[in-house]
Amino acid sequence: MHLIITDARLARSRAIHLSGTRLILAGLLLSLCLMLVAATLYHWVFLKGAREGWPIVGSLVRLVVKDEFAERDRFMRANLDAMARRVGEMQARMVQLESLGDRVLGLAGMAPADVQKSDGRGGVLVSARNLSMEELQSTLDELERLTNQRVDLMTVLESRLFDQHIRKKMIPTHAPVTGRVPGSAFGWRVDPITGQSALHTGLDFQADTGTPILAAAGGVVVTQEYHSAYGNMIEVDHGNQLVTRYAHASRTLVKQGDIVRRGQKIAEVGTTGRSTGPHLHFEVLVQGVFQDPQKFLSAGGTAAGAQVAAIQPHASPGQPATPAPGR
Repeated sequence: MHLIITDARLARSRAIHLSGTRLILAGLLLSLCLMLVAATLYHWVFLKGAREGWPIVGSLVRLVVKDEFAERDRFMRANLDAMARRVGEMQARMVQLESLGDRVLGLAGMAPADVQKSDGRGGVLVSARNLSMEELQSTLDELERLTNQRVDLMTVLESRLFDQHIRKKMIPTHAPVTGRVPGSAFGWRVDPITGQSALHTGLDFQADTGTPILAAAGGVVVTQEYHSAYGNMIEVDHGNQLVTRYAHASRTLVKQGDIVRRGQKIAEVGTTGRSTGPHLHFEVLVQGVFQDPQKFLSAGGTAAGAQVAAIQPHASPGQPATPAPGR
């Protein structure tokens, strides 16, 4: 592009050549100048007019601001309504959680009355209105409080159920010899060696030599020794003054101080000590008093704890919990 500038007084002319690059730069410069002018006018006219209360400009600014506030209010209201619906769903879930908690309380052996519940609410729905931010925040705070209570309750229930599970594992309800029915039962019988009446303080499980002997419950081995009457003998302490004894073993696989789990192989059937043939002599002692092992083996399942609680130490007068002949 060529521009020719002529000065009439000086009778001179000047030619300016604008290339494409210069033309673009000139256009950009002109646009920048226009933007600066527009910004200046906006600042001087609208902002100053709004602050000083110019009639027309002030009305325009208030209209624009009102539209912006209305749009923002609609946006916030939509979000509040969505949050309110979610809060309603959370409240319904809390009711379901309380119902589930009542059922779990029964399994844990706790009465539902022992747990504080939220107050019952209800009534006729007269009209509906939108929740304010303060009301929504208050409802969320209440839900958080109830949630914390439920978490604490579930933690207590977990501890209680775990304790029950452990206690169940510590009750001797597992058969010490699998697939075998007890022969000689607990109680008075004719002694197979002397032929006289004697108290049989346990159960006899007839089995071949080498048959695995299993721990009837989890516990700690407190005795592993050879006894003149019991032969190779193992005693396992299950806590709460409950002890099981396994006698006449051909070989023992644990030692004093070992921790054994329910159903673990701890020895093998034999005929050591005062015995007429290969078998396991199995005893249960509560507070040092002989008990009928069949009561424990028959209990099993969830009834084991109740069965043990109902058992009172009993034995014939003068019968100690120490080994005696006549097994």
